[in-house]
Amino acid sequence: MRDVVEIGLGKTAQRGYHLDDIAIVPSRRTRDVDDVSTAWQLDAYPFEIPCVAHPSDATMSPATAVALGRQGGLGVLNVEGLWTRYENPTKILEELSTLDEEAPATRRLQEVYAEPIRPDLIAERVRAIREGGVTVAVRVSPQHTLALAPVILDAGVDILVIQGTLVSAEHVSTTDEPLNLKEFIADLDLPVIAGGCTDYKTALHLMRTGAAGVIVGVGADEWSTTDTVLGIRVPMATAIADAAAARRDYLDETGGRYVHLIADGDIQTSGDIAKALGCGADAVMLGEPLSLCEEAPGMGAWWHSAASHPKLPRGAFGVAGEPLGSMEKVLYGPADEPDGQLNLFGGLKRAMAKCGYRDVKEFQRVGLVLDR
Repeated sequence: MRDVVEIGLGKTAQRGYHLDDIAIVPSRRTRDVDDVSTAWQLDAYPFEIPCVAHPSDATMSPATAVALGRQGGLGVLNVEGLWTRYENPTKILEELSTLDEEAPATRRLQEVYAEPIRPDLIAERVRAIREGGVTVAVRVSPQHTLALAPVILDAGVDILVIQGTLVSAEHVSTTDEPLNLKEFIADLDLPVIAGGCTDYKTALHLMRTGAAGVIVGVGADEWSTTDTVLGIRVPMATAIADAAAARRDYLDETGGRYVHLIADGDIQTSGDIAKALGCGADAVMLGEPLSLCEEAPGMGAWWHSAASHPKLPRGAFGVAGEPLGSMEKVLYGPADEPDGQLNLFGGLKRAMAKCGYRDVKEFQRVGLVLDR
């Protein structure tokens, strides 16, 4: 039964829990770490680790999308980002990496993202990723999906990610033709990931559009300002668990159609990844943790894709720190610091082994405890 709290006369609020509020409870069985698999599969596309990249220009270029794909994850390029606005955005990325938190960084982001999107560059970037021999995934916002979809589909992507701060299946507009996700997805022959969402109802509605995956969360981290700008804060442990309940009900409703959940928010360490999967996620979307790779195009700088919004930016420009090592080291180790930022998926694998589970699907049944 959901914990509901009265916050004043005539107003109640549901209590929610963040990943920091919960802990994993090992069972009676442990397992050899070499017998544990972190493999994950979306539609026809298998991956060695349940890792999807947040589509920020700070972390994802065509080259790093290929690098992450070769490491077993899914790189996602933002087709509304710098790589589809400039022939060679390297100098801009170098400039951004030198800004500090005292500089007018948000204004500069708005300026560089004001350059128009070039359809020819979308095709060129998709081709570069495809030539790398990995699964090709790109992100587009709901507002630009109808306009950019013909170019994206002609370019030949494998997976389409329709991502905004919040995405619903029932967007209402009196000024523009709204995107009808259900009709749009029905006309495609490739899997679509849609989100974010924050509750059971929205997750269930997104599943009913035919999406192969649903993003849970709004990408919140220490640099996100969605809370201060919009008043929206997502308790990720609760949001994932609610979306997992929606998935279970949708599975019964459709007689077996499974929709994957991708957790996006409050995930910084290997322990956070383990707890997100333990709440019911199939994969996690990593942003800032990947900005600490030596290969990251932002060279240690980090910003969300919504940080450059021309009218209402939601996300501060930040410097995550000096690179911790190669992408392989960040994902697979070896770690030389005990803070959980290195060997992210080695840490997940060991957590699964400590609890006795063989794979991600089994691990979703792990016991949890509230300890804060």
